[in-house]
Amino acid sequence: MSHFQPVRPSDRSRFDAIIDARSPSEFALDHIPGAINCPVLDDEERAIVGTLFVQQGSFEAKRVGGAMVAANLAKHLREVFADRPEKWKPLVYCWRGGMRSGSMVQWMRLVGWDAQQLAGGYKSFRRHVITQIEELVPQLQLRVILGATGSAKTSVLQALEKLDAQVLDLEHFARHKGSLLGNLPGIDQPSQKSFETQIATVLENIDVSRPVYVEGESARIGRIALPLPLVAQMRDARAIEIAATPEARLEYLLRDYAYLGDDSEALAGKLAILTESRGKETVGRWQAWAHEGNLAPLFSELMSSHYDPHYERSQSNHFRDWANRQRIEATALAPADIDRVAQQILDLEQQKPS
Repeated sequence: MSHFQPVRPSDRSRFDAIIDARSPSEFALDHIPGAINCPVLDDEERAIVGTLFVQQGSFEAKRVGGAMVAANLAKHLREVFADRPEKWKPLVYCWRGGMRSGSMVQWMRLVGWDAQQLAGGYKSFRRHVITQIEELVPQLQLRVILGATGSAKTSVLQALEKLDAQVLDLEHFARHKGSLLGNLPGIDQPSQKSFETQIATVLENIDVSRPVYVEGESARIGRIALPLPLVAQMRDARAIEIAATPEARLEYLLRDYAYLGDDSEALAGKLAILTESRGKETVGRWQAWAHEGNLAPLFSELMSSHYDPHYERSQSNHFRDWANRQRIEATALAPADIDRVAQQILDLEQQKPS
């Protein structure tokens, strides 16, 4: 068995497993990708120990907390770790690389496993994430995919990924489609930290000598903020526009947002946000269509009178290469058409941008 040695976040791939010893709520907020949560104190126990520390001091908190930690470690040894082989090599971390992960590592090493502790814990991993974004994003050869609402930009990104292109799918990371109606049914957005962790994890494996495709986004996707270095790099990126016809876009939206018809009250409630800008009469008509589940005229008017009028001005304000953009025409956006658009985008790399 090797001696204890400082382990950095970039070393984590050398281990057979990554164990997060923090509480379930800490783990849910953000964690190292691939980690499994084996808390030495659950949320309730952590609160009890914290209260004891404040009210009765360090000794009593450690005495009571120590018993809880021992019980939880015994449970993990009986259950989660029961089938791990003798040569198993786990990496364990907690918040700061302190007592919670340290106690687990000690017991694992007594068993005979070559367990190691992440130096600095989750906090060091968080610093690693921020550093990865700050250092790698400016090196990216971004290609920003633009297009009016309903141009299937996210689906095109997914098709590009299937063609082995390098992709940053920010809306997937954010669990949101980036528009007024972009909330996904039954799916909460991740924490800001988790969103950034997902970006950094992809960046670690990106070849900066090859293009990276990303959808043109505003500075926020729902309640998630894009990292400022990424916003700046996107604004300067080469622009590619999917120029789809209104008919193709409407047909695509009716497929992609069909689930909105399942909750007419929620849809009507979201539309109410537009009352001040669009007027009570117009929004009332849209809400009536929402209640009826009549999405075709609703989406058609939202495109023509809400999204489209500001589209070109918004793109030219946010993306410096807009005037020199390369265009891909699309008269249909069925799955086969989306695959064709993706291939055409890849083919643009063989051409000099105009």
